Amino acid sequence: MKVILIEDELPAIDKLSHFLQKYKPDSIILGVASSIAEAVPLLRTYGEEADLLLVDVQLEDGLSFQALDQVSFFKPVIFITAHSQYALEAFQANGIDYLVKPIRYSAFEAALDKFQQLSGKTLNQNQNNQLWQYFKKPTYKERFMVKIGEHIHSIPTASIQLFNTEGRNTYLILEDGKRFITDYKMESLEEMLDPIFFFRVNRSFMIHLNAIKDVLVYSNSRLKINPKIPFKEEIIVSRDRVNKFKEWLGGAGDS
Repeated sequence: MKVILIEDELPAIDKLSHFLQKYKPDSIILGVASSIAEAVPLLRTYGEEADLLLVDVQLEDGLSFQALDQVSFFKPVIFITAHSQYALEAFQANGIDYLVKPIRYSAFEAALDKFQQLSGKTLNQNQNNQLWQYFKKPTYKERFMVKIGEHIHSIPTASIQLFNTEGRNTYLILEDGKRFITDYKMESLEEMLDPIFFFRVNRSFMIHLNAIKDVLVYSNSRLKINPKIPFKEEIIVSRDRVNKFKEWLGGAGDS
């Protein structure tokens, strides 16, 4: 059995490698990638040769779906996640499973058993396409951790009104106007947040749909957003994002 491993935590890589050898001693790991940047060339080089992909959902530079989207072949995937709330039941219905960290051998063994059952079947192109659509189904961040003094608090994503970048820092702003530094850059937030609810209006701002009080026509074919919470800085939709913003606001598109 030939496997590609996409995982950004060294302990998890070691554990999965050990489990794989325990399950099937003649297994071969064709390559390991810890980021999207590493995963794409690895998949393009060895993807066709691999029998199975073991893929962590969240990598150091975004979601692994971005890497899978850039290759055209179909291979069974067992996803790995630290978040049990991800809605991945569709994988189980098709003989593909997911592993929740910390990974236990019993769960790994059960997932590989399902893969062995699947590999004994011949899937037609329609079934392949259906499975691939499940593999590409994105999941979005539901909470953010923030530091308040010496305490760590969990902030539900639904309560966040704005994300704002100032200098090197990116802040999340709540319904009561309080703001906290987040560890994520705006580019990463675009991948983590549900585009149905969040839209990046320019380089410095991302706004929640429910945070918009009013939208005004601004100069040079741009738009100005008046948020529901008091905010001293103007929030202007950049010219190149105006059309997408209108589609998003009307429920016909995403960011």
